[in-house]
This record gives sequence, C-alpha cells and structure tokens, in this order.
Amino acid sequence: MTPRVTGLWRHPIKSHGREALTSVRLEAGATMPWDRTWAVAHDASDVDGSAWAHCRNFTIGSKAPGLMAIDARLDDATGTVTLSHPDLPDLIIDPDKDGDALIAWSRPLQPENRAQSARVVRVPGRGMTDTDFPSVSIGNMASHRAVEHKLGQSLSEKRWRANIWLDGLPPWDEGDWIGKTVRIGSAEIAVREPVVRCLATTANPETGQRDADTLSVLNEAREFCVYGEVVTSGEIALGNGIEVL
Repeated sequence: MTPRVTGLWRHPIKSHGREALTSVRLEAGATMPWDRTWAVAHDASDVDGSAWAHCRNFTIGSKAPGLMAIDARLDDATGTVTLSHPDLPDLIIDPDKDGDALIAWSRPLQPENRAQSARVVRVPGRGMTDTDFPSVSIGNMASHRAVEHKLGQSLSEKRWRANIWLDGLPPWDEGDWIGKTVRIGSAEIAVREPVVRCLATTANPETGQRDADTLSVLNEAREFCVYGEVVTSGEIALGNGIEVL
C-alpha cells in the first residue's frame, strides 16, 4: 500500500481538545495553523505569554486525564472555540477574552490535589508546542496498531494527539526519519526528534478515564510519533502521499 495521509488534526488549546481537518496549508517555521495557540497556565507557574514555556507550566492531560476527552471546533474567522466534553455542557468562547470562563468550565475535570488552572496565555506568532521549536507531529497508523496488538485492546489514535497520521508504512518506520526530510503534499518537513510520551496517553479520549497502560509497551524511552519542522511551505490534504527525501 502506498503511504498516504489518513488523518489531519489541530489542537487549538493545549491539552484541551482536537479538531479533524481535511486539508491545511503549512508555513515554513510555523506550527499547523491555530495549533496550540492558547495554553492554560496553572497557579504554580509564572508564565505570562511573553515567550514559549515548557509543558510543566500548564494544565495538561498527564496530570488531569479528564481533559483528554475534550473536543474543540475553531471558527478561523472569529477565533472562537466550541469545546465539548461528555460530562459538561458545550462552551463557546473567545479564549483571548473569555479565559476565566474556560477555566471555570474545565475546573470539574481537574484533580483537587494538583495545581489549578489560573490563566489563559498566548504567545504572539507561535503555538505552545511541547518542543521549544514550532513543531508538527507525525504518527504512523501501523505503529499504532502494533501498540494495540501488544496491549491486546483497541485504542483511538486520538490518544497520541498527532497532527498528521500516515498509513501504508511498516511499523516504527518513522523512527528512521530522524535527521531526514519528508515531503507530504507540497510541504516539506524536517524530522527533528521522537515524541516522548507521558501518562496523558493512558486516558481514553472518549471518557477521560485512564484505561490502557500504553507506556508499558513502548520502548524504554517511551517514544511514539515524531516531531518535525516545516522547512518548505505547502498544502497537505487527506489522501496525499509521502516521500522521504
């Protein structure tokens, strides 16, 4: 089977939802448009939105698994986001203006013994990725199926929160791309490093409950998916092929 794009996802608010796309334009040196545009800093952090900051500063799914069941739909024209969760009413907000409403809405999903959400931050010109460079994450469905086989249970690929999903590759083939460039559609992405996984992936994205020991079946470094940097701008869409350059 020829390797093809089978999934495109953006995550407007870090660890607070994801949205399926059919096509997207990637720009060199940037994240997927609107991806991780906003992040929710907790009350033990002094992050103010003036610069990129490590994920330890934010309310994230590894500490609050209930967040993993949030879905998001972004209106690109207005910047408003519709958030939904199986245990909460839908919320429509402009995160730049309604940060307090977002924090109040998601508070029931946060363990009381953890640092609590305090403010919504946004860094002009870049998304709050888990890497210190504006990254795009790429997943391999064959590797996903290999994890399912090892665990003996089916899993949603949403657990891994990748931006781009590919199928038609051998399992774990993406690990050999580190230091190489791949072309997807008309965009070119330099693959920089593996994604190191945390407890967030143990939570079911439909329920927000931890129900799979995903970390136990990964390699010792807990790597799954890869991070890349867009080096040539271009369009990508579902069904596009991939070429390792």
